[in-house]
Amino acid sequence: MATLKDIGVAAGINIVTAFIFFIIFAVLRLQPFNDRVYFSKWYLKGLRSSPASGGFLNLDVRAYLKFLHWMPEALKMPERELIDHAGLDSVVYLRIYLLGLKIFAPIAILAWAVLVPVHWTNHTLELAKQLKNVTASDIDKLSVSNIPLYSKRFATHIVMAYAFTIWTCYMLMKEYEIIANMRLQFVASEARRPDQFTVLVRNVPPDPDETVSELVEHFFLVNHPDHYLTHQVVCNANKLADLVDKRKKLQNWLDYYQLKYSRNNSQIRPMVKLGCLGLCGQKVDAIEHYMAEVDKTSKEIAEERENVVKDQKSIMPASFVSFKTRSAAAVCAQTTQTRNPTEWLTEWAPEPRDVFWPNLAVPYVSLTIRRLAMSVAFFFLTFFFIIPIAFVQSLATIEGIEKVAPFLSVIIEHGFVKSVITGLLSGLVLKLFLIFLPSILMTMSKFEGFTAISLLERRSASRYYIFNFVNVFLANVIAGAAFEQLNSFLNQSPNQIPQTIGVAIPMKATFFITYIMVDGWAGIAGEILMLKPLIIYHLKNAFLVKTEKDREEAMDPGSIGFNTGEPQIQLYFLLGLVYAPVTPMLLPFILVFFALAYIVYRHQIINVYNQEYESAAAFWPDVHGRIITALVISQLLLMGLLVTKRAALAAPFIIALPVITIGFHRFCKGRYEPAFVRYPLQEAMMKDTLERAKEPNLNLKGYLQEAYIHPVFKGGDGDDDDDSVLGKLEGEVIIVPTKRQSRRNTPAPSRISGESSPSLAVINGKEV
Repeated sequence: MATLKDIGVAAGINIVTAFIFFIIFAVLRLQPFNDRVYFSKWYLKGLRSSPASGGFLNLDVRAYLKFLHWMPEALKMPERELIDHAGLDSVVYLRIYLLGLKIFAPIAILAWAVLVPVHWTNHTLELAKQLKNVTASDIDKLSVSNIPLYSKRFATHIVMAYAFTIWTCYMLMKEYEIIANMRLQFVASEARRPDQFTVLVRNVPPDPDETVSELVEHFFLVNHPDHYLTHQVVCNANKLADLVDKRKKLQNWLDYYQLKYSRNNSQIRPMVKLGCLGLCGQKVDAIEHYMAEVDKTSKEIAEERENVVKDQKSIMPASFVSFKTRSAAAVCAQTTQTRNPTEWLTEWAPEPRDVFWPNLAVPYVSLTIRRLAMSVAFFFLTFFFIIPIAFVQSLATIEGIEKVAPFLSVIIEHGFVKSVITGLLSGLVLKLFLIFLPSILMTMSKFEGFTAISLLERRSASRYYIFNFVNVFLANVIAGAAFEQLNSFLNQSPNQIPQTIGVAIPMKATFFITYIMVDGWAGIAGEILMLKPLIIYHLKNAFLVKTEKDREEAMDPGSIGFNTGEPQIQLYFLLGLVYAPVTPMLLPFILVFFALAYIVYRHQIINVYNQEYESAAAFWPDVHGRIITALVISQLLLMGLLVTKRAALAAPFIIALPVITIGFHRFCKGRYEPAFVRYPLQEAMMKDTLERAKEPNLNLKGYLQEAYIHPVFKGGDGDDDDDSVLGKLEGEVIIVPTKRQSRRNTPAPSRISGESSPSLAVINGKEV
């Protein structure tokens, strides 16, 4: 059980650690040779071409005296300018941290002003210490554990629960309204993008007489004759993409050895072993070997390109279909196309840079099976992960270490060492256990077949949140309380068991305080160092960079990481809402996290992160829903806690809270969510009218023709025949002769042959 001294030691260590990280960052960011890492976004946008100070090192002493100057600088850029600079997704992501401050700052003030005195002025825990297996510290005296059974003081908690709920819902509604308006304004003022005119059509039914490309064109010429513009069929180019990636890696090794040879004064040719990981096998000339491998792979790429273009089996029953106007695309994306709701499925196309191309080749019929399989796999991952976490965390305590290594008792029982272990180790162990989880969850999301990177991240974030709820929250609170109940059941009479549960649940707050400091203080401060990108950039810059394009790839900073950052934020919302009426001691630690994270990520978004897609804050309904879920969980847990405290007469007054909260969520869902899932036809018409007035001679077809062609056909990988292959792909779209012999609903002539289909006469009434 962590005491106030243990928490103080842990807080001191984390504050010092964060401060050291900031000092190291201040030194590193001032060095000219690190400029492309810590200001990479300005280089990628073409607004910065060289460091602010020349030379290799910054020798200006005055610059180092302002090592925290980046904090106020990060807050200076206005929100409207920040949207233009980084996009709406990044700005709305930052607003989640601001929302945390807006919700928890008043709650913390109210809780400390009202609940802390109510808790502190009791003596229940002093009597509880006489019970076996029940311990308490000064921190627990600030919690609901210090209130006796049957106490009338629980009425205060009910009033505070209503106050916290009303305030949280009010702030959520205001934020939802603000962000919905921001999204609509952003979409209205946004420049022309291919996805505004394009829908993704899935599950195109097979036809024995026509190719997928012909079938798609004929279908939309019939059903959208005045608005259809062009389309691009989806091809299975995954093998080709793998070959292109393979050649890129081989080319990197070839460049490395060529540079190494050119810098070698002894003129010794570099050698490489062909065995496992280059540790064994035949030794050959590295340059000749990789030149041969690059040539071999280039030939394979050329052959695979031809196969993809010519083989109809590589064409998937899906297509990107573009329209002449945004309003026509909105109608198509948001309506059912045929009587059979399982065919000709339409949805908004992701913007081209948001498309996750490998999953476009996944057959639509297999998506349900894939998602069911991943749901089962996630279930087992979530619940079986509790075992190693619980085992390792049991060892990360004073008692656990003494059981495994009794000879360390003399050392760990020392005051300072004991405080470090109690206040720091368990939170650090949990943080380390979660390092590889985001990669696992992202792999599972990719297997499920989502076609957009934004959808992959949102799916992964949703599962990360569930995992945190089960393994980080429930495993440490509910399971911990159950453990206390089990011990009590063995040693106490049945009427003492509820009291033990009532004491055990709020006492778990001390663990979460240590976790918040490790993850939310030192972890956030470590984020700004960018150690991994820094090391990768300097390695690539030393061995692989030959051109400015190589240098841009080397300093690629990545994006903000919604799939990892947002679930972390939601865990703090959950902890804050659950423990606000139970242990207000936890709230200041959460406020420090939200404030520090807001400043750090604002700096990173302005100077470093380069968002790889723009969804116009489409993720906000998920954020809102998870905060509502946390609020309902906090109300149910408080209700259960009051029951264990024998305050059964008070508990029914909280029953209305979940009902009110869920009703509020349904109101927000109906009022604001449509702005995030549908595109208003009025907005689309306004943009179309404005565009026709400003650019009456716009060649929209030329603008959209190549927008959704697979990246491997767009060049940039070193092949000379990219243009010719691209021309063949475009030909597949443009030249559509009518071959159909069956009588289908195609009452329109081919654009090329000019001949009507056999069914046209039937529809015109000229043939029976």
